[in-house]
Amino acid sequence: MSRKRKSVLWQIVDNRKRRTALLWAAGLALFALLFYGVADRLAKSLTDQSMAMRWSKNRGAAQISCFFSQGAQTTREDLEEFAHALDAYLLENSIEQTSPNPGARLWVEAYSAEGKITLSNGKTNVEADALGVGGDFFLFHPQKLLYGGYFSGNDLNQDYCVIDQDAAWQLFGSNDVAGMTVTIDGIPHIVSGVIERPGGRLLRAAGLDTTRVYVSYDTLAAYGTSYGINHYEILMPNPVKQFAYQYVKDKLGADEKETEVVENTTRFSLLNRFKRLKQFGTRAMNGKAISYPYWENLARGYEDIVGALTLCSLLCLVYPFLYLIWAIVFWKRHKGWTIRDIWGKIRDRYDARIARQYYAKQKK
Repeated sequence: MSRKRKSVLWQIVDNRKRRTALLWAAGLALFALLFYGVADRLAKSLTDQSMAMRWSKNRGAAQISCFFSQGAQTTREDLEEFAHALDAYLLENSIEQTSPNPGARLWVEAYSAEGKITLSNGKTNVEADALGVGGDFFLFHPQKLLYGGYFSGNDLNQDYCVIDQDAAWQLFGSNDVAGMTVTIDGIPHIVSGVIERPGGRLLRAAGLDTTRVYVSYDTLAAYGTSYGINHYEILMPNPVKQFAYQYVKDKLGADEKETEVVENTTRFSLLNRFKRLKQFGTRAMNGKAISYPYWENLARGYEDIVGALTLCSLLCLVYPFLYLIWAIVFWKRHKGWTIRDIWGKIRDRYDARIARQYYAKQKK
């Protein structure tokens, strides 16, 4: 085989290798974008974690959650004291409500207690897992309503309840039961709404695997079995990084053995995803006597999934990154043109276009 023919053959093989390498790099880059896109979509799909984005478009607010053990013995009076101190603290820092809307609020809160309760329609009794809620619980945790609406934990009249479709079918044989009455320990309560109980392996594992009822905190404490206030959530101004988190942690989370404070707003940030990966294998080793609610269990499950997808995205970028470095080095060694040459050609074409337009105007 002649030297010239051999040279052409090796060039063809070499070009084929470069094309294959380029296709691999492009394909892996697309997979990286796909993994990252899925991770980002999953993170944004949790409405329980995105209260700050719904509340403040300029992201000047932070959503903070506190989870208490039974040993913390957190009372509603403790939370009222915290609220009064917060108002004074915001005023001291010149953070005031500037909205022209007279009903606008500077911050909102919700608290809840887990327990059990028995509902009756006079013929059928249904024992269900209950959440006794106060404040704007359903503002933090919007759920799919099948019929009716929510109630507010701030209402003076506390004889309302929201039940899931499972409880509705057991009690009345229908979902369309908003406005009907059930009794709790002999006390009438109006069904204000019926919600869908979402399915799925993660949701069932998180705690949504049984009949669930939402009542006021007072109702659960008086007529059911209450385990005390387990969860407190607040959305408040966050003018600088961790302003809200640090205040809540100092006031409500000082006892770290009995309390855990979470900043929901940034829990799916890229930095926090790497932190979760670093905690892989040890995160489940929790020495605190805290029982997390279903929404926090679900968020923690999503953190693991989102972290894994982000890691896959980064691994897929390794080969394209190395290929890019090789391509730059190869171009520098074999370049027949430079950036200056490209820029010169662009300028020449631009000047030629301007000249054509000028002569066209002169002819007119």
